[in-house]
Amino acid sequence: MGLLLAGCHHDEGPSGPIRDYFMGFSALPPKLDTTLLIPTLTLASQHSDAGLIQLSIPWGILLADTAAATEVRIVRLPLVNYYRGSGKRIVVALDVTNGLDRSAEDPSLVALGRSITDTMVQRLYREYVSAVDTILHPDYMSLAAETNLVRDIAPASLYAAVVTMTNGAAAELNARGTPARLMVSVQVETAWGALQGTHVFEGIAQDRADFPFMKAIGLSSYPYLGGYATPQDIPDNYYRRLVTAPLLPVVVLEGGWPSVTVGGVSSSPALQADYIHRQSELLDNTTAKGVFQITFTDLNPSPFPPGLLAFANLGLVDTVLVPKQALASWDSILARPRR
Repeated sequence: MGLLLAGCHHDEGPSGPIRDYFMGFSALPPKLDTTLLIPTLTLASQHSDAGLIQLSIPWGILLADTAAATEVRIVRLPLVNYYRGSGKRIVVALDVTNGLDRSAEDPSLVALGRSITDTMVQRLYREYVSAVDTILHPDYMSLAAETNLVRDIAPASLYAAVVTMTNGAAAELNARGTPARLMVSVQVETAWGALQGTHVFEGIAQDRADFPFMKAIGLSSYPYLGGYATPQDIPDNYYRRLVTAPLLPVVVLEGGWPSVTVGGVSSSPALQADYIHRQSELLDNTTAKGVFQITFTDLNPSPFPPGLLAFANLGLVDTVLVPKQALASWDSILARPRR
């Protein structure tokens, strides 16, 4: 173990600390207003060297017989071209269940009376994954989100469908030699038993067995929801313990710490800034290749579902794009030379 972890540390270059991971955000604006998209995207791009394309599968469009390639080319490619035009790495993260309730299916699919347990729906998913790969050419692609949490709380048939459809899509991509590193994401607090309240480490061995195509591991991490009162309470091996035996690269696909007190979580702008630094220590201590926050800005909760309230204040700027204390912490890490 000592030899294995010898390379997982905070390195110093000639001019100071370096980093091994790219950093970025999604293009989500503070509210569902298209006029805010470009200002948000422009500002976020100044504070990142990678772009996250976070996608729920557009089931309604696909089930209405629109070709997957058409949707990807018209709706998704312009953003990828914007990122790539400024030299950013591209990471795509697909979500096939309900992002706010992992016990359930995507609400848009449920509204159509369909399920990912249907073989035809799984075929549409594979076609969409193929289109994303061949048109967007991402550096990394996650084929499903928070699989360990889905396994823990969703019906067994739902998890089995996730396993079947992602492995099928990965097999097709690998058969034609995709250069993308394929993965799924796991929920870190669930792996540590924190969301369950037991704080008994469960790990992700089952996920690694069920998704053997993984060339990297995506992480979803919101430690404040797992009972950690301050960033310093997070264990030093919080990420590292999940990815050993054998070692795989890590990409944090979503996460953060709020800048305000929300629900039973007491926080502040200073604690949020502390978390950004603490997370960099966790990243330096493992095989990290990337870190993202879905939200660069805070979210105006009124146009979004109520379940987003716990995630509304994770932004590094507020809803009118005024920087918070955490942005300076983020920029100090971004300023490190990247190896």
